[in-house]
Amino acid sequence: MSLFYVPNLSAACILPDEESLHAVKVLRLKTGDSIQIVDGKGGFFNARITTPHHKHCAFEITETLVDASKRNYHLHIAIAPTKNIDRLEWFIEKATEIGIDEITPLICQHSERKIVKEERLEKIIVSAAKQSLRAKFPTLNPTCTFNEFIRTYNAEQQFIAHCYTNEKALLKSEIKHAKSVIILIGPEGDFSPEEVSTAIKNGYQPVSLGDSRLRTETAGVVACCTVAFCN
Repeated sequence: MSLFYVPNLSAACILPDEESLHAVKVLRLKTGDSIQIVDGKGGFFNARITTPHHKHCAFEITETLVDASKRNYHLHIAIAPTKNIDRLEWFIEKATEIGIDEITPLICQHSERKIVKEERLEKIIVSAAKQSLRAKFPTLNPTCTFNEFIRTYNAEQQFIAHCYTNEKALLKSEIKHAKSVIILIGPEGDFSPEEVSTAIKNGYQPVSLGDSRLRTETAGVVACCTVAFCN
């Protein structure tokens, strides 16, 4: 059964323009055909096409479903945009499929990329969430600097993953069940010593993701998987 994203479901039971075009012109859905709807906020519904139009395809909801992808924890990863933007996009896609609640592009002292096209990343989130049948989409926060992030966001558990030889515990041994979690992932050149020190002073625990030296986007996915497995 085809899955469609309707962000403003409370306003009207009409597929957005792009989804309407896909439903009517590509899938050739007709009156009475069954579809599924997600609103990106946790709503998951069975529905039926009532007016198949390529610009404003109307439907009626027939059943409200339980969101099987709902999690008992809240994960927020702040990650430095990679020089090759394709790698950040890959992280966004995989983290959405695995399960994540918030993503913040993080500008650090060693960052080589300081601008990201958030609209492009939002489209990747929608596509990946639909692919993995997730009714609640992760929030993409505005890009911010390391210090802005430290001042703005907090969680029950806060970690910074870095590559320095300081004493660090493994992330998997520190994660507690059913908690809100923030994990900071640095750029290709790692966090600066000053940034690590600032994070620790603000309640962040330094952690390791394992023995291998990981690319930024790989570290983000490993962190995401680690929290998922621990819950």
